[in-house]
Amino acid sequence: MINEQIRDKEVRVIGAEGEQIGIIPLKEAQKLASEKSLDLVKIAPQAKPPVCKIMDYGKYKFDAAKKEKEARKKQKTISVKEVRLSASIEKHDFETKIRNAEKFLKSGDKVKISVVFRGREMMHTQKGFTILEEATKLLEEVGVAEQKPKLEGRAVVIVVAPK
Repeated sequence: MINEQIRDKEVRVIGAEGEQIGIIPLKEAQKLASEKSLDLVKIAPQAKPPVCKIMDYGKYKFDAAKKEKEARKKQKTISVKEVRLSASIEKHDFETKIRNAEKFLKSGDKVKISVVFRGREMMHTQKGFTILEEATKLLEEVGVAEQKPKLEGRAVVIVVAPK
């Protein structure tokens, strides 16, 4: 809340340079702020009495938005790429898929490797677990498995994170 939005009788006031002015009536605090052509901003409403600061509210909002934008710029977003295999995958196809997964891990993305079963292949889910174990062995130098392979519906899934 700023200026006339504040409804308390007395407030603890902090000056524009951060100095303590003290506990004074609200009207007097608003008068002090208007003399310096600044705003009276309530910064701690739960305190007894509430704490208000004399500052340029527009500049404060601008600086806060600028800091937030800088923080977002420095954030690195990690996406999850998926590599889908089948239970009856050939050796060469398997190697190609693992090479793609390796590329994803080197670029900093997580990789979700799933072995999908169709129809009667569901009877041989153990084969999916063996394929995923082999895949994690091949990807050991660039990534690490987050958890053990698990069966989710008609697929055995594992997530590999970059080292």
